[in-house]
Amino acid sequence: MEDASRGNGDLMDTTPLRAVALVCTLSPSPAPSSSQLLAEQTMAALGEHGVTGKTIRIADRNVLPGVKTDMGQGDDWPEIRDTILGSDILVLSTPIWLGHPSSIAQRVLERLDAELSETDDEGRLLTYGKVAAVCVVGNEDGAHKTGADLFQGLNDVGFTLAPGAVTYWVGEAMQGTDYQDLEKTPEATAGTTATLAANTAHLARRLKAAPYPPS
Repeated sequence: MEDASRGNGDLMDTTPLRAVALVCTLSPSPAPSSSQLLAEQTMAALGEHGVTGKTIRIADRNVLPGVKTDMGQGDDWPEIRDTILGSDILVLSTPIWLGHPSSIAQRVLERLDAELSETDDEGRLLTYGKVAAVCVVGNEDGAHKTGADLFQGLNDVGFTLAPGAVTYWVGEAMQGTDYQDLEKTPEATAGTTATLAANTAHLARRLKAAPYPPS
């Protein structure tokens, strides 16, 4: 019995997973972005666990304000939403501005609020069973607070978060160094990103194999 259980775990560990990273920098492409860099590093770390997917910079798209799944003509959110619903993992990457997630990150959460009205045939939110993770960059303290803000919002709209589901870097206070300007990724950040990827992929596979019950 023990060997069979271990074998089932091995099978789940190879289940293909999809992820999408939403980058919430205020700067559209082609401007360099530390939030983009950390999101790409996180996606690469997830790739080591059999996860494929893509990164979307929200500032490059026309995501209209509102709390509906579709705000009408010109709204790019429905396409982004389809990508989220087609993925097992959502990574939300934001800079810190004035001690908070960016306004674009807040807009993403506001658009995700519409998922509270979207359910499957058994009454479960469509986001149930999907796992979220967070990336935070900034030049002042506040990564834990910013992560907490996003954690609460993501959980409110149905996502599950694994232990260690945030990776971050903050520079020394009152200095101008940006994450993307570092010569190499700090070991602490790289290690935190690796933990995020391992735990997030693990949880996503478990939820894919054993969905939440209807309630």
